[in-house]
Amino acid sequence: MTNLLWLCLVLWISTTTLFTISFAMPPPNPIRCNDINSNCQLSNSYGVWGDRQTCHAPNIVYPTTEEQLRQELANANKNNLKVKIVTKFSHTIPKLACPSNSKNSLFISTEKYDSTIDINVERLTVTTDGGVGLRKLIDTIEKAGLSLVASTYWEGVTVAGVISTGAHGSSWWGKGGAIHDHVIGLNLIVPANENEGYAKIIKLTPKDSLFNAAKVSLGLLGIISKVTFQLEAAFKRSIRLNYTNDSGIEDEFMEHARKNEFGDIQWYPSRQIAVYRYDNRVPLNTPGDGLNDFLGFQSNPIVLSKSVRATEKGFEDTRNIGGKCIMASSFVAYKKLIANGLKNNKLIFTGYPVVGHQGKMQSSGSCLYSSSIDITSTCSWDPRINGLFFYESTAIFPSSKFGNFIRDVKKLRDLVKPENMCGVDIYNGFLFRFIKASDAYLGQGEDSVVVDFNYYRASDALNPRFNQDIWEEIEQMAFVKYRAKPHWAKNRNVAFVDVQKKYPKFNKFVGAKVQLDPKNMFSSEWSDEILFGKQQGLKSDGCALEGMCICSEDRHCSPSKGYFCKPGLVYQEAHVCRFSSISTS
Repeated sequence: MTNLLWLCLVLWISTTTLFTISFAMPPPNPIRCNDINSNCQLSNSYGVWGDRQTCHAPNIVYPTTEEQLRQELANANKNNLKVKIVTKFSHTIPKLACPSNSKNSLFISTEKYDSTIDINVERLTVTTDGGVGLRKLIDTIEKAGLSLVASTYWEGVTVAGVISTGAHGSSWWGKGGAIHDHVIGLNLIVPANENEGYAKIIKLTPKDSLFNAAKVSLGLLGIISKVTFQLEAAFKRSIRLNYTNDSGIEDEFMEHARKNEFGDIQWYPSRQIAVYRYDNRVPLNTPGDGLNDFLGFQSNPIVLSKSVRATEKGFEDTRNIGGKCIMASSFVAYKKLIANGLKNNKLIFTGYPVVGHQGKMQSSGSCLYSSSIDITSTCSWDPRINGLFFYESTAIFPSSKFGNFIRDVKKLRDLVKPENMCGVDIYNGFLFRFIKASDAYLGQGEDSVVVDFNYYRASDALNPRFNQDIWEEIEQMAFVKYRAKPHWAKNRNVAFVDVQKKYPKFNKFVGAKVQLDPKNMFSSEWSDEILFGKQQGLKSDGCALEGMCICSEDRHCSPSKGYFCKPGLVYQEAHVCRFSSISTS
């Protein structure tokens, strides 16, 4: 009976979502100021940073031109201010955008710096302001009969933000799936001496020694004001999803990446299901006007998002593994039914393959937009509604090591029983994407596999989670055992421990930073924590519960609630918070 009731709820989701996508409440502005442009606080799109502390600066400015950007940086330099660049989206999970915790800091927003998109059809290039949103850029390029080859799956990002954090789609073909590897030029505004007007614009191309530092710079070298991308003639894509058993996934992922230009794999370990995405370009005259409206990025009725969160929280609090598995099974079945948001005619899914223009297939985010004053639907994670609230871990593996990681996860699954992994399958399971080797100093030195997985986050920082030891062990398998690199714009803090040791050209990046920002105007204790993998202060009680530390004592977990620091089950060098009747520390 419970299965039937939950399936009815899922079907209700499908009907209500279909008719509310175009009438959604857009996400909140990440900046809130007590006064006009002063006493300002920055949040990320989820409304909560990893440490749940606030991020603020006394003032914010909104330049609209490149020269105004330069002038604002010059004024900050002249007055010895710390500076952080913020965007209208703020979709970065770590606190890279937070200035130093002092009164001498300034936010420079690129929200209004988004007017210029210059396309050169003959040279197949586009030069754009750093504050331009990705969807605006893609649509403008497509109207000119051209296509941007690489893109993030989520379009709620700006041009400068997306390249500076190493964001990506999925491809080992051509220049690969990382957007920064399609950049052929950029302008960087950096501090300067008094004789140069306290700030200057430097123009970089691949011939310049600083180019590979600036492409993925985490906002730490200066302000990316202009970006030039290499384009291609317009093309279409054809997508088909194949739901199958996961038995050979650890051996098949590499062949899948080689044969499919934009292919990915979604793995639901508790369901023992692998979803292979066969995604390739096709000629422009191929019939089809499809759309990728990814289910997770659609608007949902607020009452529905709150209900799903409340249901999962109830199962968490009662340790109801069966309830979580019903949710996982129903959601996976629904995604299969609607092709996870692919639509043949921009309205509904009618069958494979789904063929559409590159600009409509590569990126999605319909919950970002509003066409009416409707406050009943929004992005399901909107922090104003107490809807979905989750962690997002993203690890980047050399392709040669990835198969063994999957084998370890399968061993853990079999040991703890598959149903104990239902929590991750309520979201998107494990998403495997592919990015090519890059020359960027903070990029990937070899062809790599990126793994994303989302899982429940408690409303209270000191409240342990059901089966949290499983996800901590997998997290430590990735980042410690296999030395995977963290995605710069995602992850809990523990993913960045010793990160500088994982990049052979890390010292070259630091050298570029010393050259371009000698006064550390763009640095803060938060960005240093991420870039250099330093933990802030001593380990505190409960610090492991939210990934602020790896436990070494029971007090780092929650002994009063039965969670003690234990070794991993498969990766025994891991230290995880596990529910137990006794301590063995």
